[in-house]
Amino acid sequence: MGSASCSASLRVLGPGSDGIMVTWKDNFDSFYSEVAELGRGRFSVVKKCDQKGTKRAVATKFVNKKLMKRDQVTHELGVLQNVQHPLLVGLLDTFETPTSYVLVLEMADQGRLLDCVVRWGNLTEGKIRAYLGEVLEAVRYLHNCRIAHLDLKPENILVDQSSAKPTIKLADFGDAVQLNTTYYIHQLLGSPEFAAPEIILGNPVSLTSDTWSVGVLTYVLLSGVSPFLDDSVEETCLNICRLDFSFPDDYFKGVSQKAKDFVCFLLQEDPAKRPSAALALQEQWLQAGQGDGKGAGVLDTSRLTSFIERRKHQNDVRPIRSIKNFLQSRLLPRV
Repeated sequence: MGSASCSASLRVLGPGSDGIMVTWKDNFDSFYSEVAELGRGRFSVVKKCDQKGTKRAVATKFVNKKLMKRDQVTHELGVLQNVQHPLLVGLLDTFETPTSYVLVLEMADQGRLLDCVVRWGNLTEGKIRAYLGEVLEAVRYLHNCRIAHLDLKPENILVDQSSAKPTIKLADFGDAVQLNTTYYIHQLLGSPEFAAPEIILGNPVSLTSDTWSVGVLTYVLLSGVSPFLDDSVEETCLNICRLDFSFPDDYFKGVSQKAKDFVCFLLQEDPAKRPSAALALQEQWLQAGQGDGKGAGVLDTSRLTSFIERRKHQNDVRPIRSIKNFLQSRLLPRV
């Protein structure tokens, strides 16, 4: 235990079994003042805070000690310590309070991407391509580090406009894992909407588990609806595993065939056949201008408002193993 010049106590832990060393400061309130709540996750609350003195705005993640162990938090910190990219939310500092582990993160001042899309209006395929290009660039960087994010969903894709041009920022690395020669089974907690079939079925994940999620995101941006969502979590999971989705005319009015082909390119059941982020970035539609004549007009974003509202109120904590028997009974054995 030492004393810093700013009067914050320091507790340095590590390196632990995973080689991660973390310096936990206390006296968080001496350095930052809370401004507003930005969102809630399974185990944490994210708040906008101002750094005292500089008034710099930061996003602060308060992880509830009763819900998450220290080792689980240091896992996320280990990922954040080893990545640095303009399209990723960066770690600035770490604190510990009696009730929370506190991660001070870079602030994406425009909030979540889908909120921005609705607020800005005039959504076109060209804009969607630009957003997805940045998302895939961020994912490609992670994959070059052999890191799978495993929680790519709209709530974790933010927008920053601290410079002249709005920029995507990928956030929340609590589920991220560095994949090596051993296989990794990811336990899904919460909504399965953006999860790949291998995650639903409890099979080993791969880097292309993330590109599946980008495919679902693409579908949502183009239509305002979720491709696999059904009346229950069980039926939603079944739709994902059966690759049961379509492009209803009412939802895809004015959307080009090449945009739909891009969705199908990413939503392939076999992870080995799914494209990498690098390959997806080279796909024709993502590089296109006006495509096949469609896709130049403004897309309807009214359904996105309902999508966002529904996601705010859904229960996001449920181990997927509780419905595995249901899936096994409904899915035919492969021949």
